[in-house]
Amino acid sequence: MSAVTAFGVCLLLYPVLMAWLKRLEVRQQIRPEKEVQDLHGLHKHKDETPTMGGILILVGLSVAALLWADLKEPLVWGCLAVTLGMGAIGFVDDWLKWKHQHTKGLRALIKLALQAAVALFFGWWLFQKPEFSTVLHVPFLKEAVVNLGWCFVPFVGLVLIGTSNAVNLTDGLDGLAIGCTIMIAIAYAGMSYVTGHMEFAEYLLIPFIPGSSELVVICAALVGVGMGFLWYNAHPATLFMGDTGSLALGGALGAVAVLTKKELWLVIVGGIFVVEALSVILQILSYRLTGKRVFLMAPLHHHFQLKGWPENKVTVRFWIVGAVLVFVALSTLKLR
Repeated sequence: MSAVTAFGVCLLLYPVLMAWLKRLEVRQQIRPEKEVQDLHGLHKHKDETPTMGGILILVGLSVAALLWADLKEPLVWGCLAVTLGMGAIGFVDDWLKWKHQHTKGLRALIKLALQAAVALFFGWWLFQKPEFSTVLHVPFLKEAVVNLGWCFVPFVGLVLIGTSNAVNLTDGLDGLAIGCTIMIAIAYAGMSYVTGHMEFAEYLLIPFIPGSSELVVICAALVGVGMGFLWYNAHPATLFMGDTGSLALGGALGAVAVLTKKELWLVIVGGIFVVEALSVILQILSYRLTGKRVFLMAPLHHHFQLKGWPENKVTVRFWIVGAVLVFVALSTLKLR
């Protein structure tokens, strides 16, 4: 019902939001041709497409969670707080882009500092809870655990900042980021359920975390808002989520991963996001150190575009790889 509610809210209200965004001329800002000459021709037609669709992602997720989750469970509020906090940072970034009619919003250091503030506060909040373990579990291995101690707080910061920015970098093609997010949310819904079920957790040799099964409601809401947004974001997109949506979605996935003690599973199940982020890092390091580029353009999806792949082919093939990674991640529960 959480998924159905979130989907219904988005499907019904997106036409209203799109009309409002068009009236305010809140459009996608395309980088100037001189900056990305080869790519500009493939994306210049998108400059009239309204953005900031992530506003309704936040609304749909919040409504579904408040209606269907157990509001006495602190884990639910913690996850919602991170999602809304990251979404607020993205909203300010999008608003500044619209206000100045430029591709640049918040300065990079300010944006990173705000993300760090949200992430580290969340990590500190969990660290103060005596019942919450700071142990890190390794996929595939049942006895490989590391007690992070006070390092748990910066580790949580790294997970949330990395995930939110990785989703943001992946959000460059119609339907790409949201399609991958839906699959990851489905996987974490399953992980949240078995983690919050004592008998299943004992059988699978994973930590039992009371109350984590309520995160299934959050994951289901992510699936619902994702499908509702994809209805309008499918190629050719008539709406973009902007940083409002991408940072919020990354924050939500990262928070669920931390709350279910499945942080390292993100590397597998969110492999597309990881590779996209790494492609940017490698490109920057290679160019600064050697003056040469590893890829035609980063993030990786643009590399394949410039190799001649149509946009929808890049998206669907990335979805296929993402689905395979979901199966691999879920298999680790039993392979342990």
